[in-house]
Amino acid sequence: MASRKRLYNVGAILRGLSITFGFMFRRRPTIQYPSVKKQHAPRFHGLHELRRYGDGKERCIGCELCSSVCPANAITVIGAENAPDDRRSPGERYAARYEIDELRCIFCGMCEEACPTDAIVLTPRFEMADYRRGSFVYAKDRLLVPPDAGAGPAPDERPGGIPGDLGRVAEIKATTDVERGYDATWRGEILKTQRKGLTLVRAPKE
Repeated sequence: MASRKRLYNVGAILRGLSITFGFMFRRRPTIQYPSVKKQHAPRFHGLHELRRYGDGKERCIGCELCSSVCPANAITVIGAENAPDDRRSPGERYAARYEIDELRCIFCGMCEEACPTDAIVLTPRFEMADYRRGSFVYAKDRLLVPPDAGAGPAPDERPGGIPGDLGRVAEIKATTDVERGYDATWRGEILKTQRKGLTLVRAPKE
């Protein structure tokens, strides 16, 4: 009886070791970061960005819907009236102050869904490491894309200021094709062009 029990224990140990040895000779999923970066899907919820129109006007109209819908209270928006001689956005208002506390953010994407002008979007950019807590509060100057990175015509003549390409970002991001999906955002385009060392990491086959 005792010898049978010992044989059973040896068999259990060998079965356990077979799993260990089976993984020893598989390709390692480890990547040499930061020289090699992982490509996320275009729908990945990473660092935010504030978009512009093709003429450089800001898409954000300071409506504060993103701030209201945020479940983590991570977004602060203070709207202001557009001046006739200095129009920041096509609407009556623009965001005089826009801040996102990335430490509070849970990257749920509800701000992106609530925005009526596709102004705030989440990008595939995942690198946000820093040494100070204050560095994770992204103000408007860090979120807003450059004027030459705008896309779409400004809805100056459209009723209610609704952009004609509303929903275009979500449509482009709804793909697994990195070449196409990363074009939805400015930071995505930059990440796509950083081809040196950029690899797609796949899980090892079973």
